[in-house]
Amino acid sequence: MTPDTSRGAKGKDMTGPEQELSSEALALIAEEEALLSRVQDALAGARRQAAERTLDTQGLMAQLQVLRDDATTAHAADLPHVFTQMNEVRSMLERQEVVPLPDSNAPYFAHLRLAGPTGERDYLLGRTSFANLAAGVRVIDWRFAPVARVFYNYEEGDSYEEYFGDRLSEGDVQARRLVIIEKGVLTRISTGPHLLQRDAQGRWHARGRDATSVLSGGTGTAARPGALGVGRGTTHVEDAFGVTALLDAEQYAAVSTGPEQPLLVLGSAGSGKTTVALHRLAKVAFDDAKKFPQARTKVVVPEEGLARLTRRLLAPLGLGKVSVETLESWSLSTARSAFSVPGLKLAPETPALVSRLKRHPVLRRRLAERVSLPRAKAPQPLTLERLRIRLADAFMDRAFLESVVAEAKGELPRTVVEETVEHTKLQTATPLERQYRDYDPDSLVTVDGKTIESDTPDALAGTLDFDDLPILMFLKAQRGALGAERLAHVVLDEAEDFSLFELFVVGQLLGDSRSCTLAGDEMQQTTAGFAGWDAALEELGLRDAATCRLQVSYRCPRPVVELAQHVLGTQAPVSPAKAGREGAPVGFHHFPDEAQAWLFLGDALRDLVLREPHASVGVIASSREAAQSFHRVIAEMPWARLVLEGDFSFEPGVDVTDVDNVKGLEFDYVVLPDVTARAYPADDEARRRLHVAVTRSSHQLWVASSAVRSPLIRTFPGAVEPLQG
Repeated sequence: MTPDTSRGAKGKDMTGPEQELSSEALALIAEEEALLSRVQDALAGARRQAAERTLDTQGLMAQLQVLRDDATTAHAADLPHVFTQMNEVRSMLERQEVVPLPDSNAPYFAHLRLAGPTGERDYLLGRTSFANLAAGVRVIDWRFAPVARVFYNYEEGDSYEEYFGDRLSEGDVQARRLVIIEKGVLTRISTGPHLLQRDAQGRWHARGRDATSVLSGGTGTAARPGALGVGRGTTHVEDAFGVTALLDAEQYAAVSTGPEQPLLVLGSAGSGKTTVALHRLAKVAFDDAKKFPQARTKVVVPEEGLARLTRRLLAPLGLGKVSVETLESWSLSTARSAFSVPGLKLAPETPALVSRLKRHPVLRRRLAERVSLPRAKAPQPLTLERLRIRLADAFMDRAFLESVVAEAKGELPRTVVEETVEHTKLQTATPLERQYRDYDPDSLVTVDGKTIESDTPDALAGTLDFDDLPILMFLKAQRGALGAERLAHVVLDEAEDFSLFELFVVGQLLGDSRSCTLAGDEMQQTTAGFAGWDAALEELGLRDAATCRLQVSYRCPRPVVELAQHVLGTQAPVSPAKAGREGAPVGFHHFPDEAQAWLFLGDALRDLVLREPHASVGVIASSREAAQSFHRVIAEMPWARLVLEGDFSFEPGVDVTDVDNVKGLEFDYVVLPDVTARAYPADDEARRRLHVAVTRSSHQLWVASSAVRSPLIRTFPGAVEPLQG
């Protein structure tokens, strides 16, 4: 039955002001519904044919069984004839293979009409290819079909020119529409100025574009002078400390903390923690350059993206000689110095669970108890190799690991025990290069130029994990000095992500100096196992640090701050952050299928970049794999960058990345493409990760979901359930 296309009552999740349906809109609805009806009729016919083929297949299978029985009793002279018949039946069976058909409930999600030398053709983008040329139906797989590139790269009314293989195709894009089909019913059409939606009663409505349905007006908001930001347009400040005048009273008081006093700066996302920490470092360095030379000061951050941004922020403050390192690079350089070794063989990748165990605070306590046990013999010199053996002994002791898991009280799964043991066995194995050291070296190289252990479990032999380095330095310090160069002042940003072992090593490097700054927010820790700020200060040997709590979020507008608080749920602080300003409402967009969501977002990003070419945009996926998948939708756009190793350029454009890469960063616009129940379930770790992603936006935030929405946003005002067909 064709739905009523007249103007009706307001739907519960309609966006934008309601408008009268124009004759053009009515014609568009009728055209798309007729097309859907044609596709469903063609699919119904294809299914009938498939059912008939199934009956044929059953007959052929029975015939093949009879021939097999005949072959067991036939005379030898008859066997060639029987085998020939069997081969013919098998060949017919292969031709009966059923081709998968599109789901008639949602056979496609986009409509592309091209006009070329051969006339007009309609292409429908879906997940499964299907064609019935007699009915004018062409459903193409949006992921693989070459013609789908026209949909991604051109707008309605454009002339296109694309090579499909060796053939040049030219023509005009006459129609380019995103459609949503739910339970076999067309419920939404989006094309150019038209946004048409069907309500639960079957009535169509024309909606305008409001603040939640268009990304606009945010260029440069993440590049405010005196605050963290990305993109071009930051106002130049001649006086390196002129920017300090923009700090509020609370921030300025923290910056002015005496250099010998350790400082803990706590605050929600966007409250200025990093700004305070770096300005305090600048004040300390310039007030007493002799006691706090830049060569002996250091900033350590968890990820490469924040390290790059920090270097950019330090330069105008006159701190270009201050070393900024990631946790991994700092651990490696400090370990080389402490053990006087030029190089260490590191594992290419550590299993996530193993890394989680090695960073957990319970391991710190249990390992301290283990190494403090009295020994019958006098201790031998603590070489790196001896410490590695001692550490490996702990990581292959199942009883010890099980005690760590038990004390972690659910933060570590029991499966981590076996995974750690197996990983450690591979690392303690004798490397193949030593096993075969008497062989000709050329014979140990594969045809592609790699060593024989490359890309195999043997590649782990003789390696250490990055997480092992601070543990080994901790073990060394139990029997004497660490032996690494001391620091005059250190800044630890996003300090909630530092393990107790790493904090212990920092404390050793500070020695008698108490000059350090920690900036952090426990709500932004993206993995379980934070021991608390008291334990962090205890590990550093700084029990009486001054504490500054920043209460205002200057980065995020009020709608984003409210969503961030909602996402945290019971983890939200008793005194939540205050929003420093109003802003655009959060845009919630839900789709039945992931491909629909991503094509919609790809369109919105193209439109934004055309209108605001100097905007900084972060598309923050839940995982590395999801970021790679989404990037493929816009990969051919020159402004689209895939950032998975923190290599942000901080230039205008769209950075597609994941949650693990964005801590400490901000963008004019943030788009979250996969806020689903699978990506963000109702657990504490997911809450913190989504909170981090949400709070990267300085102007406007879009939250997109498909299939089943994340329970973390489902009850937030505005994030209503999708229309039902």
